[in-house]
Amino acid sequence: MAEEYIAGVCNIGPAETARRRRVGERAALGALGLLILLRALRAPRAWRLLVFFPAAASAAGYIQAGRRFCAAYGWRGVLNFGALGEVVSVEEAAAREEDRRLAMRIGAQSAAIGLVVALAAVAAGRRGR
Repeated sequence: MAEEYIAGVCNIGPAETARRRRVGERAALGALGLLILLRALRAPRAWRLLVFFPAAASAAGYIQAGRRFCAAYGWRGVLNFGALGEVVSVEEAAAREEDRRLAMRIGAQSAAIGLVVALAAVAAGRRGR
């Protein structure tokens, strides 16, 4: 496990990693709760596409925790291996660029997972009625 900054690989320490994991857990519960609510309200199936947002947020949290890389920090050109919120600037331009590339990949992966979950939620409604 990396305990130091590696451009395009790792930009957060244990405290920030745990924070991302908690976001993943809470957003997953939010996605499940939203789906249950929409089904209980007998909302039109198209409304289940809203599950995209918490599902993508959950995926982002888990991906960032697993990679020990904060996409927002990568985009901003900062890192943190200390207490929560104590960010330090990444000085090297090439390192900032590598971090931005990974941040974009994490965003795309999270959106793709959110979309798959949302489409599955809509498809499950077809069989459930």
